[in-house]
Amino acid sequence: MSIPSPTTKPAPAMPPRQLQEAWQQLRQREPGLRARDLAERLGVSEGELVASRCGDGVARLDGPWPELVQALPALGRVMALTRNDSCVHEKKGAFGNIEIGGAMGMVLNGAIDLRLFLRHWVFGFAVREESRGRQLESLQFFDGDGRAVHKVYLTEDGDRAAWSRLISRFAAAVQSPLLDLRAVAEPLPRLREDAQVDVASLRAGWRALRDPHDFFALLKRHETTRTQALRLAGREFARPVRNDAVRAVLESAAGSGLPVMVFVGSPGVVQIHTGPVRNVKTMGPWLNVLDADFNLHLREDHVAESWVVKKLTPDGAVTSLELYDARGGQIAQLFGQRKPGTPELDAWRALADGLEEAGHA
Repeated sequence: MSIPSPTTKPAPAMPPRQLQEAWQQLRQREPGLRARDLAERLGVSEGELVASRCGDGVARLDGPWPELVQALPALGRVMALTRNDSCVHEKKGAFGNIEIGGAMGMVLNGAIDLRLFLRHWVFGFAVREESRGRQLESLQFFDGDGRAVHKVYLTEDGDRAAWSRLISRFAAAVQSPLLDLRAVAEPLPRLREDAQVDVASLRAGWRALRDPHDFFALLKRHETTRTQALRLAGREFARPVRNDAVRAVLESAAGSGLPVMVFVGSPGVVQIHTGPVRNVKTMGPWLNVLDADFNLHLREDHVAESWVVKKLTPDGAVTSLELYDARGGQIAQLFGQRKPGTPELDAWRALADGLEEAGHA
C-alpha cells in the first residue's frame, strides 16, 4: 500500500463535552450519518469523536495490541472492517492462525486474511452504539491522528461472554475522553523528477523481481512513487486502463464465477478477500459487492488512475489491477485467486489483459 512519511502534529480538537453534545445534536438531525461522516462534519477525527464518548457506550482499551489480537479468536464469528478514504472492505469469519513478530503480523484464517502494521495501532476502544435500528458492538483502533485503521464487529453468532472478558482484560485504567493526537504518516510525494530517474535501471530491476513483496524495495532504491514507476516502466510491466475497469472486472467475475483477490489497506492493516464475488451493485458514486460474507464499497469517482501491472514470481507473471486516487494513494488492488507455488489463472490474465486502455471511448 502507500509509503508513509512524517507529517506535522494535528491541531487540538474541541473539548470532549462540547464535542459529545455537538455529536448528539448532529446525529439527531441526520440519523443516517456514520461516525466517520459525523466526525468530518464536526471538523475532528473519528478517533476524537469516539474518545469523547468514553463512559457513554465507549470503553478505552490499552494494549499490548499483539496480545489483544491473539485474543480475538475466542470471539468466534466477527466482521472485520478495514477502509481508506475511498474504499471499505468488510469480511465475516473468525480470527485464527495469527503470527506476530514485533510491530508486524498476519492473520491467515481463511476468510479473515490480514497483514498488520501495529505501529499504527495507537488508540483502541470498545464501542456500543445503535445504528439503523440495530445494536452494534465493536472494537475500534486508530492511528496517532485519530484515523481508523481497523474495526472488529461482534456478529449474532459471536461469543458475547468472550467479548466481555476481552474488554475487561484490556480496559484502560483511566477512561479519558481526551485523545493525544500525534504526528502520523502520509503517502510520500514524488521524490525525483522523471528525468532524474534511471529508467533503464528501474526496468532492469523490475525484470529481475521474483517476489512481488520486493516491489517496495525497488521503488525505494530508485526513489520513485508507485504511480511514477508505473508510468516509467513501460508496457512490458504496466499499462493504464480506463477508470471503470474495476467495475468491468467485478461484474465479469460475478457473471463467470472467476475467483478473485481484493486487497484494501489502511495505514495499519491490509485486508484481503479471496474467492468469488456474486452481487455487484452500483449506488450513486459507490460500486458495491454485497455478498453474505464479503462487502466492498468503493467510491468510483475517487479513482484517478487505473493500471494493469505485471510482476514476476517463480511461478510466472502475476497480473494485478491497481487503483489510485488523485494524490497517488493506492485505493485497492485486485488479483486472480492464486497461492504460492501455482501459476496465475488463465481466465484472470485474459480478463485483465482485455481491459480497455485509458483514453479509449
